Parts: sequence; structure tokens; C-alpha cells
Amino acid sequence: MKLADEKCVPCLGGTPPMQRHRAEALLQELQDGWQLNEHGHLERTYKFKNFLQAMAFANKVAERAEVEGHHPNLYIAWGRCRVEVWTHKIRGLTESDFYFAAKADRAQEESSAQDKGETI
Repeated sequence: MKLADEKCVPCLGGTPPMQRHRAEALLQELQDGWQLNEHGHLERTYKFKNFLQAMAFANKVAERAEVEGHHPNLYIAWGRCRVEVWTHKIRGLTESDFYFAAKADRAQEESSAQDKGETI
């Protein structure tokens, strides 16, 4: 099963953050572009042709965040949207962060297909 097909599980706290070696292993299962930033959070910048496409993508990610109950930080600029994911409650990563990162990739694929008039 793909990471994007997994359901994000709410963190109740008291769970230790994922070990770095496990995070690096799961990072290999995500699309290119994801990295662990200086805070140990998952991060990727998506590029678009203009501001409206970047904003539309951010709105798609926001909709999925509400459904999953897992909320990333989104940074929008002209032609870019940076997504930063981690579990705020434990100040670190869980497997659900990787599930959500994969869901963001899926949202980007769907946005790209819509821009081209394709269906997925």
C-alpha cells in the first residue's frame, strides 16, 4: 500500500518522536523533493506557473489536512508553495507525517493533471 493511501492517526501525546534513521528510511518512500529540514521536519517546495496555481494547490492541501486532522504549515509565494509537516504535539515526526506528505504529492499530481485537462 502506498503511503498516500494510509490514514493519518491523531497523536495523543506522550509518544516519542520518530528516530532519525527511521525518518530517513521513510523519506526514501516519498517523491523527490522532500527533505528533513534543520528542525527535523519534513519539507518540500512545489513549483507552479503562477500565484493562482500555487494558491489552488495550497487550498487542496488544506482540504486534505482538515479531512485527515493533520495540519502542515503552508508558505505561499508567487509560483511556489512550501509544505512543512511534523507532529506539533510531540515536536517531531510520526509515520502519519509521511502519510500526509504523500497525500500532498498526490494533491500536486491531481492539480497538474487538471491544469493539463487530464483525469487521474
